[in-house]
Amino acid sequence: MRRAIRRVRAGHRWGQVVELELWQRSLGFAALGFLTLVPLLIVVSAADPGSGRGFAQWLGDGLGVSEAARGDIERLFALPGQTLRTTTAFGLAVLAVFGVSFGATVQSGYEKVWDLPPARWWARWRHVVWLAVLIGVLFLSAVTPLWRAAPARRVITLLSGVLFFWWSQRMLLGGRVPWPALLPGAVTTMAGLLGLRVFSRLVFSPLIASSAVTYGPIGTVLVIQSWLVGVGVVFFGGALTGRLLHEGLPRLAHALKRRR
Repeated sequence: MRRAIRRVRAGHRWGQVVELELWQRSLGFAALGFLTLVPLLIVVSAADPGSGRGFAQWLGDGLGVSEAARGDIERLFALPGQTLRTTTAFGLAVLAVFGVSFGATVQSGYEKVWDLPPARWWARWRHVVWLAVLIGVLFLSAVTPLWRAAPARRVITLLSGVLFFWWSQRMLLGGRVPWPALLPGAVTTMAGLLGLRVFSRLVFSPLIASSAVTYGPIGTVLVIQSWLVGVGVVFFGGALTGRLLHEGLPRLAHALKRRR
């Protein structure tokens, strides 16, 4: 086992981690997510009649922060009714067009993970489908929150999350990687998001409160942006970990059999 770990760290697999440029891609993920995906989610959440606070409530649930920190988040965003009154069809169309670039960023990261060439220009429709499904999944998870639901619903939500990330890789990669090879990445990505939620509860929740006092609303924005960077690390790092597991576990199992 120790020899296998040393080979991973010193060999080609460690080079894959470096070549992925995980930090730079996560920064781009966070920037595009805040500029394109967040405005779209604000409008979609405002259309939910059962949500009294709209996107702020969604974000608080996703971060898993305390009630005090949620109050700081809510002060950043308009109320759902005001959002719907001020949203125009043209503005929503512009957001949708720019939101497609968010899907392109995730696709390029997945292609880098699997050492694949960029997809052809006519495959851009995949970004539109993926973005629509992503917004739909986030909407459904907000309507039936995982963390306030029954245990059975929690299991269902976890499984649906794994299925979404499994399908996302297959969709954005254009079917160039077989389904079995993509499953470990879906599992590790979902596990990473669960770990990020625990980290957010312990770190980001008090940080939002202190930053709001020190810097005002901009402090809360900086913490949310940092959280989005963490989500980007989970997206791309989970996919890369899944590939390493897919390629490394059979070799490890074979080595253990030989030792027996």
